[in-house]
Amino acid sequence: MKRILSFIVVVLITTGVMVGTSPGLLNSLKLGLDLKGGFEILYEAQPLEAGQSVTKQSLIQTAQSLERRINELGTTEPEVTTEGSNRIRVRLAGVSNEAEVRSMLKKPAELTFRSATAADAKKPGQYSKIELRGDDFVENGAVVGYDQLNKPEISIKVKDKAKFAEITKRLLNKELAIFLDDELLSAPTVRSELTDGSASITGSYTREEANKLADTINLGALPLKLTEKYSQSVGATLGQLSLNQTIRAGLIGSVIILVFMIAMFRVPGLIASFCLIVHTWLVLAIFYLGGFVLTLPGIAAFVLGIGMAVDANIITYERIKEEIKSGKTIRSSVIAGSKASFRTVMDANITTVIAAAVMFGLGTGSVRGFALVLIVDIVTSILTNIFFSRFLLNLLVKADAVKKPKYFGVKESDISAL
Repeated sequence: MKRILSFIVVVLITTGVMVGTSPGLLNSLKLGLDLKGGFEILYEAQPLEAGQSVTKQSLIQTAQSLERRINELGTTEPEVTTEGSNRIRVRLAGVSNEAEVRSMLKKPAELTFRSATAADAKKPGQYSKIELRGDDFVENGAVVGYDQLNKPEISIKVKDKAKFAEITKRLLNKELAIFLDDELLSAPTVRSELTDGSASITGSYTREEANKLADTINLGALPLKLTEKYSQSVGATLGQLSLNQTIRAGLIGSVIILVFMIAMFRVPGLIASFCLIVHTWLVLAIFYLGGFVLTLPGIAAFVLGIGMAVDANIITYERIKEEIKSGKTIRSSVIAGSKASFRTVMDANITTVIAAAVMFGLGTGSVRGFALVLIVDIVTSILTNIFFSRFLLNLLVKADAVKKPKYFGVKESDISAL
């Protein structure tokens, strides 16, 4: 009686949690551009000046600069990622001003040091005269150190010492503001004329802020040019159509699977169907908590994972049916069938995870997305469709709630006499 009560409580609590949270999960899922509409661009990065190279740090900083530019345009949740040694992929879902965004993204990130003119005096915080640009600085010349008070400071070096001396002499006790594009990063004050081409930027910086500013200055010394290599655009109507068709196909397929499982395996099939629903809910919850973006390749991987989960249940329950047909008791058949099928099921799942991990490590773009969803799907399937389903079935079997072979889809005439 306690086991039956435990079974009912577990099922009711699980169902309640799923029913209560599913609407919020579905409404909060992030949709990719192939489901929501938008566009995707793959850029190849090249240095503006001959003889320079694209470093990993400069590629990351350029990607961050692109993301800041997109955010300034009001685009929601852009996805900007680096690929390989010289590529940046930009995905923007739900974008209406595609031409404006494309024009903005093509411009290289521009680092400038600016001073205030006489006209800026009436507008505090305005710096309109450009004194130095990113290519005026020595490559990787910005380094973070500490002053005598153990506060972070950034040491910088310029290529033209005479030019720098003239600027610092003219701006003595005035601010020389640092901008990335049109974003003010810092406005240090020139304290002395600097003739050796080097200077220290001090202020109330944290170590992290100082590192970020130094990286930005180093990036400015190595600006990158972006060349569009690939792009695709999906209209909002087409994206919504794809989403509706995908949901419809998923629902139809799920119903067919659930009916098949229940018809073939009766009580175990009913438990498996419930665990498949739990599996689906858990994957959606992981998507929400992890901030994943749902795309068509991701949905394909999700469906593939469900197919593997069904396959795991079929292998287990067919093995249990074989044990019952051999004349063993229900409890002995469940124990023996579960044990015999466990290694086969786990081997199939582990090998698939390994293949998906290789795809994730070597692939790019949608291939990595497909692989990641497949890995999450399989791990979740192991938890729900192997361990959780067996836990529920064992509760019923040990409570003697399923004593007859017909509850497992086995006819009495198929059972061999011991």
